[in-house]
Amino acid sequence: MTESAAVTGTDWRAWQESWDRQQEWYMPDREERFRVMLDMVEAFAGPEPRVLDLACGTGSITDRLLKRFPKAESVGVDLDPALLTLAEGHFAGDRRVTFVTADLKDPDWIAALPHTSYDAVLTATALHWLHAEPLAALYGQLAGLVVDGGVFMNADHMKDDTTPRINAAERAHRHAAMERARAAGALDWADWWALAAGDPVLAAPTARRFEIYGEHADGDTPSAQWHADTLRAAGFAEARPVWASPSDALVLALK
Repeated sequence: MTESAAVTGTDWRAWQESWDRQQEWYMPDREERFRVMLDMVEAFAGPEPRVLDLACGTGSITDRLLKRFPKAESVGVDLDPALLTLAEGHFAGDRRVTFVTADLKDPDWIAALPHTSYDAVLTATALHWLHAEPLAALYGQLAGLVVDGGVFMNADHMKDDTTPRINAAERAHRHAAMERARAAGALDWADWWALAAGDPVLAAPTARRFEIYGEHADGDTPSAQWHADTLRAAGFAEARPVWASPSDALVLALK
């Protein structure tokens, strides 16, 4: 069965897998960053953590969290109506999971959460939608949500502008590999959303999603050092990268 055939209708598992494949086209090391993220959750919070899946999208982090830690609890928060529809369909009936619709740019978004504290707050490939100033403000709010000894982790594009030649070579190499995969049939961002727009269940929330966000983000991608420094200034005791690829990093902040 082709990927496009597999994601028609309301086969939530197929939609989830299709989203993962589309994201992996951009980030072939995506599973490795998730593994390190969950290693660090276990190291600091143990096997039964209460987790906030921040800007959760389809629930990719929550899916991996619960497979590894069956007694964990996850609260997913996002504003995207299409991705939340997919997440809610995929996790329907699972009492370990709660989803909340909220805008992280709204100063009062925390009021929508079901709990006032979390052992870990996790996010991946999402906060580059924010500019540096609102992101720093968000980090201050997150410092108030994480329990003492708990962690916040952000895996995202983190560009170091001090290494322009390295950046250019890495980008050229990565994009050449992406084009080879595209020629072999991989879906990109636009392809995936075109499928969603044509699905009878996802069409309406997809239309609302593009009314909210437009085509894509215009946020910032500061360096891992900026994230670590900003997290410490926001109230975390320690912060540094715990994983990195040539283009991305996973920064961990300890409360």
